Amino acid sequence: MTTYIYMVRHGDSLRTGVDEWTRGLSPAGEEDARRVTACLRHEGIDALYSSPYLRAIHTIADLAKVLGQEITLEEDLREKVWMEGNRQLPDEDLLASLQAMYADPDYALPGGESNRECQARAVEALQEILQAHEGERVAIGTHGLVMALMMGYFAPEYDLDFLLKTTKPDIYVMAFSEGQLTGVERLIVK
Repeated sequence: MTTYIYMVRHGDSLRTGVDEWTRGLSPAGEEDARRVTACLRHEGIDALYSSPYLRAIHTIADLAKVLGQEITLEEDLREKVWMEGNRQLPDEDLLASLQAMYADPDYALPGGESNRECQARAVEALQEILQAHEGERVAIGTHGLVMALMMGYFAPEYDLDFLLKTTKPDIYVMAFSEGQLTGVERLIVK
């Protein structure tokens, strides 16, 4: 029996004046969310989960409405805590920080999580979802790094290079059989 996990990376988000938890979608991100709905509305989604961050929730909220389903918020699917106070990492520091974090999975910025810590909590949440929804199709509203870390747990090719090639929004369908990843397909969000 195959279980399908639709990893939905959030749409374009606001970049200033808000914290990581409440940072919502930009106007372009709201259009991204409509495109995600159009892409997934006929996929036979059985359940919806999301990071508790607004940009992830809002990316799949229209899909939930169209499908007549609730979104289950899962704390451990949240974005990586980049630094103390869960502040947003400045764009100019992002690439160097990611390179350091991928070179050493235990490296963390002051007050932040390491890739190993983030991956462990997110994968545990994903495995619980897989157990609860065996043989079903589940969409997860998520974040780029968390998505890459979860996927990378199951297959090493989902690394920093993969992360840097993802887009906002993006959708990857992971197929699992008996808890093992058996395939990944990228859906084109038009």
